[in-house]
Amino acid sequence: MATYTPNFPGSKTIVEESWLEGRAKGQTEGKAEGKAEDILRILEVRGVEIPDSVRERVIECTDLDVLGAWFDRSLSVAHAEELFVEG
Repeated sequence: MATYTPNFPGSKTIVEESWLEGRAKGQTEGKAEGKAEDILRILEVRGVEIPDSVRERVIECTDLDVLGAWFDRSLSVAHAEELFVEG
């Protein structure tokens, strides 16, 4: 099976590398945004009140590992602020 190798102007240059990095960054940001929305939705469905400060902190977070921990905690916390308590 043949492998496609692009041969367009700019291939294997800083332009292509920058484009690929931007594309990867956009995908990561999209995943973070989706996970943040999931966390807030879980809290809403569970009837946990979400203060604006918590909502903003969750939405602004782009670290997928942190969001993963908050997601796990969102399943059991009694208060939204408990998302940020470690341990």
